[in-house]
Amino acid sequence: QVQLVESGGGSVQAGGSLRLSCAASGSTARWRCMGWFRQAPGKEREGVAVIYTGGGSTVYAHSVKGRFTISQDNAKNTVYLQMNSLKPEDTAMYYCAAGAGFCGVVTDFFDSWGQGTQVSVSS
Repeated sequence: QVQLVESGGGSVQAGGSLRLSCAASGSTARWRCMGWFRQAPGKEREGVAVIYTGGGSTVYAHSVKGRFTISQDNAKNTVYLQMNSLKPEDTAMYYCAAGAGFCGVVTDFFDSWGQGTQVSVSS
């Protein structure tokens, strides 16, 4: 199992930006896919963005496409989520995840999870 530690969450106004970081205890290259998910109170956890560690290809949820960017720094074993043009509906706990299988914005594809970092967007 890999340990994943998220950071970078906080409170911002609508239209603002945040960059989340996910530091892995080992090489992210061990995992086929790294991703970001979020869960708002009373809602199910949903996929936000994933990145294929081997080639860097990405997949985004429709709700964040064009506003969020997932990236990786293999030298630092870190995955990032740059979030721009934030909206109140982006408010949630954001989780980093690692998976060895199919790379898609589906929670079942991921095996290891971080503890999460809170993002709050006010209108």
